[in-house]
Amino acid sequence: MRKFSLALLLSAISGNEAFAPKPTFGVNSQISTSTNLFGSRAADKGASRTAWMEKRGYTGEPAEEPGMKENDSGLKYVKLVHPDTGASSEIYLFGGVVTSYKDAEGTEFIAVRPDAKTDGSKPISGGLSHCWPQFGPGEIQQHGFARNVDWTVKEMTDTSVELELAPSEYTKEMWDKEFLCTFKVDLDEAQLNTQMLVENKGEEAWDFQAALHSYFTVSSIKNLEISGSFEGKEFLNKMAGEDGAGEMQTEDRSVITISEEYDRVYKGVNDPVLADSGTGKTLSVVNTEGWEDTVLWNPYGDEGMGYDGFVCVESVKFDPVSLEGGSSWTGTMALKASGGSAEEAPEPEAEAAEKEDLMADSDDAPVVDINNLGENIDLFRPTGFPVEEGEISVAE
Repeated sequence: MRKFSLALLLSAISGNEAFAPKPTFGVNSQISTSTNLFGSRAADKGASRTAWMEKRGYTGEPAEEPGMKENDSGLKYVKLVHPDTGASSEIYLFGGVVTSYKDAEGTEFIAVRPDAKTDGSKPISGGLSHCWPQFGPGEIQQHGFARNVDWTVKEMTDTSVELELAPSEYTKEMWDKEFLCTFKVDLDEAQLNTQMLVENKGEEAWDFQAALHSYFTVSSIKNLEISGSFEGKEFLNKMAGEDGAGEMQTEDRSVITISEEYDRVYKGVNDPVLADSGTGKTLSVVNTEGWEDTVLWNPYGDEGMGYDGFVCVESVKFDPVSLEGGSSWTGTMALKASGGSAEEAPEPEAEAAEKEDLMADSDDAPVVDINNLGENIDLFRPTGFPVEEGEISVAE
């Protein structure tokens, strides 16, 4: 005997509603009452399902398509979207800078300052900004030139992009070296992977420094804790000492909190984890190759820069790298998010109960034997649809 859920049969009929008149259920008051009750319960189930999905970030709105985009000022950027999770990232060609990383729940982890210019007039203040071939002040311009020139796209897919930076007349005027920089961004289901490759294309050796001047979002600077292998390490506190030279100090904390202006270089620390009590989420900065040091920076108290909404936790190679002709250097960093706020974090038992309730649409609905429908077949036939030859009919 073949049996089907009444809910499933009605669902099949409802798919034709755009093309057919509404079904008429006749004058039988008992049938009408049953139909109304079932419709009410179906509406409740639909509302429950919608609430369950929205609670977990599934709004039903289509995700933006991946590919090459252009902002209002004409700057081009690449949009990456993961097809399974909806996680996304945005990478500008100007500066080769990652300006956005959102996880599957839509939480943004990368910050761009409110005073940032995104029209190409100056480096973008925010994102995973490149400091290369110099970090900080030195023989050439502050933080080098990689952050204020156009990179080119070498390869691109929906979830990855590879950018290149080669010498130009502009770069040769300040730093006449034969180099090729490649920056790859890959969007996985649960993390964002980056790789910086520096190649010496000439015969003579040259030195460089490198950093990802990374801006990360915070709900408030007071809600932020930064853990890692900080305790017992010496660091350069650039806000201390005389003549702006800074002062070497020793960190006595295992967890860093920020309540003043920060500019600190922690050599030998490359495992920072950001915990935001305002969102209940943590972000691990996973440096696996090349990036040996960490810089913490925040312009505490500067409202114009939006100090309360971000922190810079920078992946750095502070000591200069000497690169022989034909050799290369690689820096690999990934961002891995976890956790959620107490309000958003589902309780396993409650979530299982919700799922079981939603699955009950077919289990607890009235069951109809389609071999013995009798006169009730008219319940499932929209008005105006005649019985075809060979089809189950009222007479059968």
